Amino acid sequence: MDNMKRKLREDFSRTFGSKDNTRVFFAPGRVNLIGEHTDYVGGHVFPCALNFGTYGIVRKRSDRTVRMFSANMDEKGIIEFSLDEVIFDESHDWVNYPKGVIKEFLSLGHPLSGMDIYVYGDIPNGAGLSSSASLELLMGVIIESLFEIDIDRIELCKMSQRAENNFVGVNCGIMDQFAIGMGKTDCAILLDCDTLNYEYVPLVLKGLSIIITNTNKRRGLADSKYNERREETDKALAILQRKFDIASLGELSLVDFESSKDLFVDDVIYKRSRHSVSENERTLKAVESLMKGDLKLFGSYMNASHASLRDDYEVTCKELDTLVMLAEPFSVGVRMTGAGFGGCIVALVEDSKVEEFKKVVGLEYEKAIGYKPTFYVASIGDGAREI
Repeated sequence: MDNMKRKLREDFSRTFGSKDNTRVFFAPGRVNLIGEHTDYVGGHVFPCALNFGTYGIVRKRSDRTVRMFSANMDEKGIIEFSLDEVIFDESHDWVNYPKGVIKEFLSLGHPLSGMDIYVYGDIPNGAGLSSSASLELLMGVIIESLFEIDIDRIELCKMSQRAENNFVGVNCGIMDQFAIGMGKTDCAILLDCDTLNYEYVPLVLKGLSIIITNTNKRRGLADSKYNERREETDKALAILQRKFDIASLGELSLVDFESSKDLFVDDVIYKRSRHSVSENERTLKAVESLMKGDLKLFGSYMNASHASLRDDYEVTCKELDTLVMLAEPFSVGVRMTGAGFGGCIVALVEDSKVEEFKKVVGLEYEKAIGYKPTFYVASIGDGAREI
């Protein structure tokens, strides 16, 4: 970490002219072990923060100008805006995510000054490991620390979610921001997205490694399809509210849902909601099995989750399904993770099979798809913080 801080300070100096009075922050990426597309329907999720993410080195300015530079998108150069005009600007690309968080602080009346910020991330863009929420929480911890603002961490997660919903225009749930803001080393978080009640669950994997494999497919339709799925589940909720006194799909048991099939005229809406309800139950059962030390059963729920995302929610793709099929012989459990339509799978693989997994899955995937996947053996780390 010291070497990273040194490098960031040197890079900051080359970009902004000096490294004096700089501070370094980090926000992790996240992977969701089970509970996919349930956060925005009031269900349960089971994510954890990763040991890789987004770094930011910052220096306060005396004026109202914010200048931002990303080493990952250096071709875009320094992007500059004023705190007196924090508006969405398509040409500002990635900077709109931190701008949305800045707007949240300003709307609450917090006095801010300008900043120079250099950003570097080792989360692959478009991989479904939540680089956008990582960037949002990075901006949040920078502001709360730099301007000595006392803010509850869960409230900071909510502000980051609002930034993505209202400023950027992606109707994400709370899971990504919560996992990145509240992450804890060697633990996953069982989160009720309706109440925000949460529990840290030790992730004791007994000879297993968490391997995240990136399809390396660009996810051009992910945001539009994501919003479409949200609209479909909203329609399903309205249908089910004719029979049940519920505020979210996460309140409904699978037994009650299956007894109400005759309410649905549209089979697509029925399937979308069946995933939401069944995935919520799967998540609770999976965490219960993990707490009992039954990793085989936990893995079977991961497998069932992928099947539901493929068949009922229809957010997988050829690349994801190919990776899952190739990974299954090596894995206790494997599934897509993230929004879908590309991105990553997550697999629990015996430590003794990790190298064979990477070799065989890598070769066979390239044969089938035409390009290589990328593998990450993940560790579970803490949430967003100054380093």
